[in-house]
Amino acid sequence: MNGKIHLKNMLFYGYHGDLAEENKLGQRFIVDLTLSLDIAEVARTDALEATVDYVAVHEVCRKLVEEERVRMIETLAARIAERLLRDFPRLITVDVTVKKPSVPMKGVLDYVAVETSRTR
Repeated sequence: MNGKIHLKNMLFYGYHGDLAEENKLGQRFIVDLTLSLDIAEVARTDALEATVDYVAVHEVCRKLVEEERVRMIETLAARIAERLLRDFPRLITVDVTVKKPSVPMKGVLDYVAVETSRTR
């Protein structure tokens, strides 16, 4: 039985960007995840060990966004997806969206986002 776990609008502060100001001052990043996995065992046993601990998933994302630095949010999204597949063997597919709301450009917009998907 396939299922999905969603983590939406996780807010982190990181130092990612191509411009010197972005690397010096930092900014907010918003991460959305959709994690696909087989939920038959957890539905039967009601045990955390039979699923993916979303608290641990959140911590992996936090560390990647807040403690590492990359220039492009495409790189950040790919690293999140790859690390989650590596660290959580129950995952089948990871969909990641990284939103950058404070884009240093002329014009008004809510955010720029990059979306990627990785499958085991």
